[in-house]
Amino acid sequence: MILEVCANSLESAINAEKAGATRIELCVELGVGGVTPSYGLIKAVLNAVNIPVHVLIRPRSGDFTYSDSEFEVMKQDIALCVQLGCAGIVTGVLLKNFLLDEERTQILINEAKTLQFTFHRAFDWLKNPEEAFLTLQSMGVNYVLSSGQKASALLGIPLLSKLNKKGSTCVIMPGGGLRVDNIINFKNEGFKALHMSGTIFCKTLDEDVPLPMISNSFLVENQIATSSVEVIKQVVALLNNS
Repeated sequence: MILEVCANSLESAINAEKAGATRIELCVELGVGGVTPSYGLIKAVLNAVNIPVHVLIRPRSGDFTYSDSEFEVMKQDIALCVQLGCAGIVTGVLLKNFLLDEERTQILINEAKTLQFTFHRAFDWLKNPEEAFLTLQSMGVNYVLSSGQKASALLGIPLLSKLNKKGSTCVIMPGGGLRVDNIINFKNEGFKALHMSGTIFCKTLDEDVPLPMISNSFLVENQIATSSVEVIKQVVALLNNS
């Protein structure tokens, strides 16, 4: 059985291999569902571990419908993963109506060349998961990471099991809330791959921070924060006229 560990740092990746994980999904910012790690982190992890490394290709948090410029960034990040010798990528693209963006997904599959391709938890927003799974399988996707469209994969087992039975060349990989106390449920259901982070929180400072730097107003899944031309123009005009 494959145990994929979602590692958010070099230390996490090293710990995953040390603990016996089969492979790593490398990303950063787990609190927003993960985004693409830096070049430096990818290279450091590849140099430090011997198990396969799959890299998350997600240019920002929020939804999974991307602008043309964001999509170009995703393609460039995949090209970097190919160049560096990563084992796989993890990504996904949806249309605004929560259907699979087949055209763009196929482009990313082609860009990945021989790398393993996992369609990530954008799958859990799809209106037609059974149909979409068969489509992804026909497109050459190797894995689908999903919580079964529920808040946790444990709650999503009914859908996950149904999809698992439809899989021939594409493997359903439950992910979302997998822990020591529930992992055997997934093994008993006959899944071939499982995904977890296995994280704990380690205190880094002895005192409370003097000022919060996390802004909850930025964490909105159907909106993205973008620098405004009009707002900046107004500021520039005020500065130039003062």
